Amino acid sequence: MIGIDVEEPKETCNDPHCPFHGHLKVRGIIIKGRVVSADAQQTVVVERERLHYVPKYERYEKRTGRYPAHLPSCITVEKGDEVIIMECRPLSKTKHFVVVAKQ
Repeated sequence: MIGIDVEEPKETCNDPHCPFHGHLKVRGIIIKGRVVSADAQQTVVVERERLHYVPKYERYEKRTGRYPAHLPSCITVEKGDEVIIMECRPLSKTKHFVVVAKQ
């Protein structure tokens, strides 16, 4: 329904920034990560670790990316949950992602 194969939430909401029940279109990259902060209102911070190769030392180093994402009211997540976020238009100065599923 939104372009990727995720389960639609059972709850409904009237959030205009919900990709399932509102008018927000999602596009671009899909990121799987862990929620590290859910303190802000309708916002979660998702963290993703990746390995980066350093040719000089012929080794890998861990790099961490943190992404603020909008949390629609029909999806419930807590700190430590694994989620899938997807890119959308800018919703604020730093929010460019929206939570589309909880794993």
